[in-house]
Amino acid sequence: MPASVPVTQITSASRARVVDIAQAAGVSTATVDRVLNQRPGVKAATMQRVLKIAASLDYLPEADLYKAMQPKPMRLVFLLPPESNRFMRMLGDYIAFAEDQLAPFNVKCKCHHIEGFNPAVLAQRLLHHGRQADGIAFMALEHPLVREAVNTLVAAGVHVVTLISDLSNSRRTAYVGMDNRAAGRTAGYLLGRFLGNGSQRHKHGGKIAMIAGSLSYRGHEEREMGFLHVIEEMFPHIEVVGLREGHDDADTNYKQARTLLEQYPDLIGMYNIGGASDGVGRALKESGRDQKLVFVGHGLTPDTRGLLIDGTMDAVLTQQPQNMIMNCVRIFTNLRERKEALAGVEAVRISIVLRENLP
Repeated sequence: MPASVPVTQITSASRARVVDIAQAAGVSTATVDRVLNQRPGVKAATMQRVLKIAASLDYLPEADLYKAMQPKPMRLVFLLPPESNRFMRMLGDYIAFAEDQLAPFNVKCKCHHIEGFNPAVLAQRLLHHGRQADGIAFMALEHPLVREAVNTLVAAGVHVVTLISDLSNSRRTAYVGMDNRAAGRTAGYLLGRFLGNGSQRHKHGGKIAMIAGSLSYRGHEEREMGFLHVIEEMFPHIEVVGLREGHDDADTNYKQARTLLEQYPDLIGMYNIGGASDGVGRALKESGRDQKLVFVGHGLTPDTRGLLIDGTMDAVLTQQPQNMIMNCVRIFTNLRERKEALAGVEAVRISIVLRENLP
């Protein structure tokens, strides 16, 4: 290592050079280059000494010096289901356009939309992106392959957060999303009350049906359980006639809803547990029953907004995309700063949107 040279012995007649900083700091020019270009492999104390000398020699403008002293941005990856799910598209869009809001957190966020119902694909993408990330947030499928991928990432030092749907018995750091069991109970309560418990209209009861994205999502399974419990508890005159999976795809949901409507001509209500409510709405309109059934679903999007306005949907349970992404970023930055993961992170609240209170 070269001997250090007092800073006062370096002439200021001309602009300082990298070699001058190296001599004054007692390090090699390669080390100075790594520090100034924020490359790894330099001890924190050495980095601070090099930057201090560079500042004293006016080698860097103040703005560049501040940038050089900043730690590298945290690399965060969001893995979401396909953009055909409108709510997932909104989450992805927010990540893409939220650079200004995320700037104070010193993070770089990327979003990838992947196959939403294939655990092998999800596990593979988790491991692939984990090699290049400091943190990953994703919508979890309840499956051993996914659980093993999460545990492998955590063991390698990658922070993992589940989003919207959680993963049991895994080493993930935190879950960001609504209480899905409470959401299902809320949907059941709304649907039962809208139908009129014991009213003249349905004094002999009636049938309601459910459509889920996939019960491989723990969140969808929890919504189903909450919904069934509150119907049985509070509205025993209502019969739940079955559950179909639509994989959050509008065309599949349309077909499932059409089948249910044909199979049960006396159907009086429908609960869409997952996304793509526009497919269900299309089936209701084509059958002429859009103003006759009570229809409750999830996720305020342009599609569900239109269905609320025209009366096809009666209520939408939703969570704010911006709050969810910001909560994930706060959790990751807390971990970087060695704070409690959930410090300053507010719980995600369930919002109930009706036609009369559309934001």
